[in-house]
Amino acid sequence: MTVEVKICGLDRPETVDGAVNAGAEMLGFVFYPPSPRNLTASAASRLTNRVPAGVKRVGLFVDPTDEMITTVLNQNVLDLIQLHGNEPPERVAEIKDITSLKVIKVLKVTDIQDLKYVSVYQRVAEWLMFDALAPKDMKGALPGGNALSFDWNILARANIPTPWILAGGLNLENVKEAISTSGAKVVDVSSGVEKQPGVKCVEKIQSFIRAVKEA
Repeated sequence: MTVEVKICGLDRPETVDGAVNAGAEMLGFVFYPPSPRNLTASAASRLTNRVPAGVKRVGLFVDPTDEMITTVLNQNVLDLIQLHGNEPPERVAEIKDITSLKVIKVLKVTDIQDLKYVSVYQRVAEWLMFDALAPKDMKGALPGGNALSFDWNILARANIPTPWILAGGLNLENVKEAISTSGAKVVDVSSGVEKQPGVKCVEKIQSFIRAVKEA
């Protein structure tokens, strides 16, 4: 089965179009002000409206308030909500009720012990995403998009019944190995297809997707 791709942190029409034309199945739009990839609700609407049917639009939030989510959804049609903060299961369930959308819950991984949270969140999230946990002393660290990876063998040894996505430090050079090692069926990339923080490169997006489809 062909591995699917989510390109996250898109903020320009040309990179949205480039990702769609290259074959990305999911596009991520960030609503988190500290991120260089952050979008306002109105700016995002000019991008989400370009996405054709069949490509999923994912809104990324970090510990959002109800008001923040509602503001975004009043101006944007999204297919999935990605929660990249410290949202407890109860909050995930609340957000599902508020939005009537399926949820991707991100879990941070350093070692196999972190997979204990799978059983906690699989009851409320339709998807799980595994991303690297940034070190506490990492300057300027964000909830995601830090170009950090983790040991993919952790996922290879795990039995995870919920659909899941591999994230964390993926790029053109390592994505094939990441897929073969982890067994991922969906991969997520942000910083790995950028020229500089927050600035996506159409050529890098195309090359990344091509590599994934060849894996």
